[in-house]
Amino acid sequence: MNQEANFTQTLQAWMNTPDAQKDWAAGAVLLLQLTGNQIMYRNISVNPKGKAEFIKGQLQKYLKFRLQKLTHDQVNDMQTQVDEIVKKVIKPAYVANSPATSSTTAIGENKSEEFAEFKAGKRPDHDQLPDEIKALYVENLDIVHRMRELHMKLRMLSLDAATCPDSDRYPFLKEIITLDKRLHSNWDTYDHYVLNPQPTAPINPEPATVPPEKTPVNPAEITTDKPKRKSSKGTKKISTKQ
Repeated sequence: MNQEANFTQTLQAWMNTPDAQKDWAAGAVLLLQLTGNQIMYRNISVNPKGKAEFIKGQLQKYLKFRLQKLTHDQVNDMQTQVDEIVKKVIKPAYVANSPATSSTTAIGENKSEEFAEFKAGKRPDHDQLPDEIKALYVENLDIVHRMRELHMKLRMLSLDAATCPDSDRYPFLKEIITLDKRLHSNWDTYDHYVLNPQPTAPINPEPATVPPEKTPVNPAEITTDKPKRKSSKGTKKISTKQ
């Protein structure tokens, strides 16, 4: 938002403040910023509360003018958006400045072109999609029809009056912009819907070889194949002497 719009919001906030809570000195400064009249400011800044009605009345006039200008700028910005939408979306169904635009043949050709464009955007697996996803495709065709009707009414309104009032243009512009956002949202959902996604099986590494579990050994059960050695204690030695 530019500085002009910010200043208008500040001025509007000051005006919306209850009189008992208004900062009249701040109001005098706002009036100085709007007029640049230093002499007037010196006169009212001595006792701004005593000049409350004058300050409020002057600021109210400036606010009304600025709000009108701000609204006009907003409508012009919206018109620029709609002009782009017409080029990208509505134009296939409505050829501007065409000498045959009003003829039945031209209208039929435009509708055929529009239908062909939608047919090209239809998914190969459309019939397999859930009903709520298929409905988005059908709805978008209706949305473009509605946008075309609104644009035609807007053009007729502009031609009827040399200066089309912003209040008359605004509702048509707003609805076209809103419908365009809905159109793109529907296409995004329709185009990116994944039909019956196949889960990817995780790739497991080869199972590690687990050594066999050792059975605990009871020491009392341990046996050996080696023969026991006889003890030499208590054995009488036999002499071979005669």
